Amino acid sequence: MNIEVSRPKQSPLIVRLGLVGLALLMTACASKPPVAYHTESFEAESPYQFHSDRPYSLVCEQGKRALLSQGYEVETMNAQTIRGAKFFQPQPDQQLQLKISLVCLGSRKGATIYANALQTRYELKSSGSSTGLSVAGIGSVSLPWPTDKGTLVKVGEETVTDPAFYQRLFVLIESLDDVAEQTASEN
Repeated sequence: MNIEVSRPKQSPLIVRLGLVGLALLMTACASKPPVAYHTESFEAESPYQFHSDRPYSLVCEQGKRALLSQGYEVETMNAQTIRGAKFFQPQPDQQLQLKISLVCLGSRKGATIYANALQTRYELKSSGSSTGLSVAGIGSVSLPWPTDKGTLVKVGEETVTDPAFYQRLFVLIESLDDVAEQTASEN
């Protein structure tokens, strides 16, 4: 006994549209996200550096005093590197951390400070929980249970690229020139 099953004929237009849609979907999935390094210019002069005719140990001392004078907690400090951090809370459920790294290097003409600031954003995320009750023969019930548990979750991080930010920092460092020199001569 032979049973014949007839298949409905598909329109060539529908098949072609399906193939085009599949190709577009595969192309979208295979595309790479944009890369950041294409915008790097590596120019000789940059807003991240400050030149001084003072010795680098003195300029580094000025950098440390500049961070401390603005409420930054100095986390790391050695002969050439200073790292400080400060927290901000622009809204009740958000927190920002600004970390500044200063690297002091000597040169034939004095010293150069290289600065880098990294801003990290955190948001308060509350985690709810539920409580379940199971009774044999009747079933189970799950009820939401309000909790006050909140956790700060890191939502973004980026290098501060605003030249005006670094200019303000370097102006402050330069203004501390006399204070750092006086302290160095007392030691």
